[in-house]
Amino acid sequence: MRLGRLRLPLLWLLLLLPLLSRAQIVDDSTRVLYGPRTTLVVREGNVLRNLPEGTVLDTTLSGIQNSRNWYYDSTFQQDLGNVGTASRRLLWETNTNIGIRYGRTVFDKYFRNSANIPYYDTRSPYTYFRFVQGSQGEQVFEGSYSRSIKKAVNLGIAYERFSANKQLGAVSTREGQVTHTGVLVFARYQTKNDRYHLLTNYYTAKHRVAEQGGIRPGVAAGVQDSLEQLFDYERETVLLTQAINKDHRDRFHLAHTYNLVGRGLTAFHVFDWSRQYNRFTDDRLTFEEGRLLFYPEALRDSARTDDVGLYRQLENTFGFLGRTKLLEYRVYGRQRTGRYSMESLTARPAPERKVPTVQVDTTQIFVGGSAAFRWKIFQVLLDGEYKFINEAWARGSLRLGPLSGELLYSSFAPTLTQQRYSGNHHQWSTDFDNTNVTQLTVAFDQRIGSKTARLQQRVLASGQVININSLVYYGLDPLAVNRQDLAPQQLTGANANQRLLIGTLRHQLRYGVLRLDNMVTFTEGGDQEGLSIPQVVGNSRILAEGFLFQKALFSQVGVEAYYQSSYKPYNYSPATQQFFVQNYFTSRSYPVVDVFVTADIKTVSVFLKMAYINQGLDGNAGYFPTPYFTGTPRSFQLGLKWNFFD
Repeated sequence: MRLGRLRLPLLWLLLLLPLLSRAQIVDDSTRVLYGPRTTLVVREGNVLRNLPEGTVLDTTLSGIQNSRNWYYDSTFQQDLGNVGTASRRLLWETNTNIGIRYGRTVFDKYFRNSANIPYYDTRSPYTYFRFVQGSQGEQVFEGSYSRSIKKAVNLGIAYERFSANKQLGAVSTREGQVTHTGVLVFARYQTKNDRYHLLTNYYTAKHRVAEQGGIRPGVAAGVQDSLEQLFDYERETVLLTQAINKDHRDRFHLAHTYNLVGRGLTAFHVFDWSRQYNRFTDDRLTFEEGRLLFYPEALRDSARTDDVGLYRQLENTFGFLGRTKLLEYRVYGRQRTGRYSMESLTARPAPERKVPTVQVDTTQIFVGGSAAFRWKIFQVLLDGEYKFINEAWARGSLRLGPLSGELLYSSFAPTLTQQRYSGNHHQWSTDFDNTNVTQLTVAFDQRIGSKTARLQQRVLASGQVININSLVYYGLDPLAVNRQDLAPQQLTGANANQRLLIGTLRHQLRYGVLRLDNMVTFTEGGDQEGLSIPQVVGNSRILAEGFLFQKALFSQVGVEAYYQSSYKPYNYSPATQQFFVQNYFTSRSYPVVDVFVTADIKTVSVFLKMAYINQGLDGNAGYFPTPYFTGTPRSFQLGLKWNFFD
């Protein structure tokens, strides 16, 4: 990795090191005045439930070494095998975001959701940063600073940077593939009488990825290389060498509430403006034997590609909410205005110029609400939303002690990108019906053993029956002559109805210094038309933890393993930024095993990890998370998380 890429994180580290000696303020009796318990985290979701008091800052070690927790979506994901590359959620999740949606989501994992960011209520200035560095060139850095002005106002700023070096087809081990930078400015205000609360933030971030198209298997004596021969990583030949994807996002968000009659009746308003800019370029389109390599065709320019997509959205939500000891409610109305446009470089007629290819303007109205009744171990929850006049979702759940049941229904239209797209290599215009999903969930969550018992356990189990009607997905064009010739499709007729059966089991155990956390998800029906979900996905962690050096240091030593069964993973189209169903590549089942050590010294947390330590064992040369993209090879990683409270 180039030294220049390390300068900013290392500069932060050097500047903050001298502050360790005064990370806490003490009085004459050496009693700590400022620390994690004097820094509260305030979330918008809680303020919109009339719970603005905040929660104590989380300083636990658990999971800091797991790469799923380094970004803003910790769910299981399918990616292209490297930090910062396109990714999608691996397991089924029913969509409840109805209305117009842009539909470019493969980089969502690396962007903050402005509605979920943490705000702070601090008695002293609070500074936080974390840094992760891997031997394969992967790097994560995040730093933030906030402080209160008296009790009424808290201001803050945060900076983030992610980067990664190429693992495939690299000229050198320091050749960069991914760069991401982002800045967040946020503020919180409340009146002295606690009747008015305001939360606001502005976020801007840029994500850049060198797209490679996957490995191009070599051919010797008329025989193509087998998959087992494609694990030379940087020595492999890739299909694309000049392709770049850019995803730039800006968002301004404001939420405020005013108590009209105590906490029983509160008016609220949420304003949200966002902009997402996507640009795909490839300055080297290659032809072989008269056919374009990798892409299905060149519709406008046969020398290079430059496609731009832009989506702007403005949203206002007005409503009332309230809570009592037994009841909590919210009702609202929302207006959403969106503008979606595309333009593409064309050489017909010369000279080259950008031409508009898509323009869609839409305004939509929503109404929605929720109500929750809680009494001892009994809880009823109802919530939903309706878009005039053809989309809706509704959910009802019932909990009685450790048992719960939920029924969810959602009817949603295709995304704007699924409806209209026109670039240099793909174009379509569709008129699909809504996708309708009905989901029934039964769950059990029970703790065994008191908090003071030596042996403590927790068992979580759930079962789901999911009916999907008229699924819209990206798949290969039936007339395709190239494996990248994709188009959105919808299941109709006899194939329109599909059913998924999903079971999840998680067991957590704590006995003395021993900790176990095992989870497995079984999906039946994930190989139906339009779907691609592995039947088994599991994660297991076992560790020993305890204090050392007269309780000056708390540490963990453990092993974590991830496993997924064999299936046909989605392939990826960089030109459209979409994953699509394919039927020609099977990824075998594989485990990935990590060993790690974590330690906590007052306000400093560190970890050392050897990721994918089992590579090369028992014929395990590597794995393919996506067709012809190998997963990151064995890597030594270290991380640091530091909190300052003055």
